[in-house]
Amino acid sequence: EVQLVESGGGLVQAGGSLRLSCAASGFTFEDIVIGWFRQAPGKERESVSYIRSDGTTYYAASVKGRFTISSDNAKNVVYLQMSSLKPEDTAEYFCSADRSVATWMDGWSAYWSQGTHVTVSS
Repeated sequence: EVQLVESGGGLVQAGGSLRLSCAASGFTFEDIVIGWFRQAPGKERESVSYIRSDGTTYYAASVKGRFTISSDNAKNVVYLQMSSLKPEDTAEYFCSADRSVATWMDGWSAYWSQGTHVTVSS
């Protein structure tokens, strides 16, 4: 059974940092793209960042330079280090994985986590 279990959300003040983790089971990181989407109240879900099995990364313009994605392939865990957080980063964050970058970017990944909430206070 494929599972993505996410952890690490919480409340932080603006300018602070948080690290999200996404532990995958039921598949390996070979030929996979995995990363995060987020959805704020009243807004559409948006892509945040992904990492591919070859190490290629993507960041949304709104988080570039502040967020860093990394993976521990031996442990099947992906991390999103979020720094210099802003109130507009407040959202529910979802880890997702798929074999296709296009499918992932379209938000149609095959696998999704349960989500974790991040609140950034001003």
